Amino acid sequence: MNFVSRTRMGWVGLVLAAALSGCAQQPQQIYGWGHYQDSLYTYFKGEDLDEQKQIDLLQADLQQMQGKGKACPPGLHAQLGLLYARQGKADEVAREFATEKQLYPESAAYMDFLLRNFKQQQQVAKK
Repeated sequence: MNFVSRTRMGWVGLVLAAALSGCAQQPQQIYGWGHYQDSLYTYFKGEDLDEQKQIDLLQADLQQMQGKGKACPPGLHAQLGLLYARQGKADEVAREFATEKQLYPESAAYMDFLLRNFKQQQQVAKK
């Protein structure tokens, strides 16, 4: 085999390898992320936070996730609870934190802590 044949064989091998790697399936994501990461960033950035708009986006994402059979990512219900807390909606806060605890039991201590702090702040605000 001469040099030109070896070079052609090398190029053919590279093209085949590139074609095969391009055809490889992308890994399936477990969670449907939707607007969750953007909402989280906006929340902690603290600028131009429109709670109701964030809530509407996350609720719409949850419906899409349910429709597609995707799991909601850890923390999404907690984020919804924090947004409802900024609006002073105690029932929704408790519901979202309870849902987060149910879906991700490892978050129970933190959800209890957040709910306890929210209730204390509401009691102080009433006085």
